[in-house]
Amino acid sequence: MISRIEEAIQKNLCSSSIVDKFPESLRSAIEYSVFPGGARIRPTILMSVAKACDDDIPDITDAAASALEMIHCASLVHDDLPCFDNGDTRRGKPTVHKAYGENTAVLAGDSLIINAFSCLALASRHSHSRVANLTLCLSKFSGFPNGICAGQGWENELNIDLKSYHMSKTGALFIAATQMGAISAGHDPDPWFELGARIGEAFQVADDLIDVLSDDKNSGKSVGQDEKNNRPNAIREFGLEGAKRHLQDILAGAISSIPSCPGEGELAQLVKMQAAKMMEINESKIIV
Repeated sequence: MISRIEEAIQKNLCSSSIVDKFPESLRSAIEYSVFPGGARIRPTILMSVAKACDDDIPDITDAAASALEMIHCASLVHDDLPCFDNGDTRRGKPTVHKAYGENTAVLAGDSLIINAFSCLALASRHSHSRVANLTLCLSKFSGFPNGICAGQGWENELNIDLKSYHMSKTGALFIAATQMGAISAGHDPDPWFELGARIGEAFQVADDLIDVLSDDKNSGKSVGQDEKNNRPNAIREFGLEGAKRHLQDILAGAISSIPSCPGEGELAQLVKMQAAKMMEINESKIIV
């Protein structure tokens, strides 16, 4: 599945370009921010849900997975900017603004957002209704008031609701992953909300643990950001052991929330595998 994801992203990245000449540094920064990628967990979940629902038009699923990963990568580029986290490393290498400069990093993130919706539009020849619903879903969980923009906005508030913050900051794109997978295969997205929300919440709690317990080398990114920027964190809310127990509870609920579908058993195994990875947490190294 990973090779399918990589091929789809490569095919769809900048696929709407109609000119022969373009800014080389911007193109390089865009590719730098996407390749090599991380675990590609969001498009993996999307494709897994689509497969569980029969995945009858793979080209739509490929476009949806590509668009979702582009939005995710754009959010990382923007999140690392000096005006936000001012991160030095991401995925084990210098952040985009460190490698290419702040101006180019902003443009790279913006370009990825626009290209995400462009690649969805190009897939509309297969099904106008499915692509319209995919576009609505992705825009809902990318923007305001329920998307990752709202998640970033919560960090500017004096009083932060941790659950709402986590739902928008991290949960939004996981909800998008499960719901877009269902939409890609022509299924109702509503029953898939809870699974996406629970996976997203689990990833955020695991990320909070990484931020406190890991280091830049093991995590592949700048850690200690929550303390540095005085942000809410599951460990502050529940304590260290409480945060770990909370993570276990969320993961157990995620597995039981999988809707009935033709590939339910195989999808459950994927969720269990991801859950096992998230629980491989100790004081010296955290694997997510």
